[in-house]
Amino acid sequence: MDKVGILTAGGLAPCLSAAVGEFLLQYTEKFPETEIIAYRYGYQGLLLGESFVVTPEIRRQAQRLLAFGGSPLGNSRVKLTNGKDCVKRGLVKEGEDPQKVAAEQLVRDGVTVLHTIGGDDTNTAAGDLARYLKEHHYDLTVMGLPKTVDNDVYPIAQSLGAVTAAEAGAVFFEHIVSEASASPRMLLIHEVMGRHCGWLTAATALAYHRRLEKSEWLPDIGLRRESRQLHAVYIPERELDIEKEASRLTEVMEKVGNVNVFISEGAGVEAIVKEMESRGESVERDAFGHVRLDRVQSGQYLASQLGKQLGAEKVLVQKSGYFARSSAANTEDLRLIRECVASAIEAASHHRSGVVGYDEKRGKALGCIEFARIRGGKPYDFHAEDFQSLLRAMAQS
Repeated sequence: MDKVGILTAGGLAPCLSAAVGEFLLQYTEKFPETEIIAYRYGYQGLLLGESFVVTPEIRRQAQRLLAFGGSPLGNSRVKLTNGKDCVKRGLVKEGEDPQKVAAEQLVRDGVTVLHTIGGDDTNTAAGDLARYLKEHHYDLTVMGLPKTVDNDVYPIAQSLGAVTAAEAGAVFFEHIVSEASASPRMLLIHEVMGRHCGWLTAATALAYHRRLEKSEWLPDIGLRRESRQLHAVYIPERELDIEKEASRLTEVMEKVGNVNVFISEGAGVEAIVKEMESRGESVERDAFGHVRLDRVQSGQYLASQLGKQLGAEKVLVQKSGYFARSSAANTEDLRLIRECVASAIEAASHHRSGVVGYDEKRGKALGCIEFARIRGGKPYDFHAEDFQSLLRAMAQS
């Protein structure tokens, strides 16, 4: 391989810095003569030609990247097939095709292999770019890694960073739940990232539940498991009957003295958007057409619906999203990152384009998955026994 380009894109996840580090470490070990350049802020940097050469000194110190969250390269949300948005943001000129601009920049930079690290949108964009390059006879290989805290990419069995995000979210709530002792009749709502998929909310709830099981209690003075355990978990895949839940949780409030709820940020979004639009409010969307969830606020909506019905004296909504997605990769994710990077480099050395991951449709074998098979929106299987066990435990609280 003559020259390798690397970029990270989309939202953050606890794998980006470590994945960049692994690429530098493994390329240095396996192909030490290969030049590596990095693009600043994802596809934005590629369009603007903003990149830097990874020096020998950086490569020698690349191990340090494994201990940090975020991305040392910087991220952005840019869709190469959305020319109008690219023009609006000053990334290309009127009339220019962003894919052609990107392709020609790669050629000018002498890049023969481009590694993209991102979620379904990033890898869909990578797939579009790979197809454009092939159709226009550019001799480049595009190899993606699946990054998303939602773990919602078909047919990837486990996305990079998701397990760490769930663990971090559990630690976040382990601290926040102590706020239940700050006021009588507290309704505490933990809003977790997850637009269409409840995997992260469920995984965070399960991780928190496991941490509770390791704790020791002193109920005689008021340190009780009941006040710190979960009483409800709401995800996009399950219908939410607020009236029915209000009735159940009112009993919990009377019995326990507080109520703890987890909700995916995407749960109930359709109903909230419909209500907002009925009031004449416009709903902002990003370059990919997704509703801006920070404008919807599902946790606040739930708080307004449940607070009065439960007779809560105080309602507190807390979001773990930025805390969780900015974490450094844990041991499990570091292993997954190391395996996927090794497979990506191997595939790239044979000029294969695609996304590396454990393929659910091929017996969870690790390998290069065709871009055409990559798409987002994979739902969480809430029928899984561990989640159903958690639901049963909450129903008995």
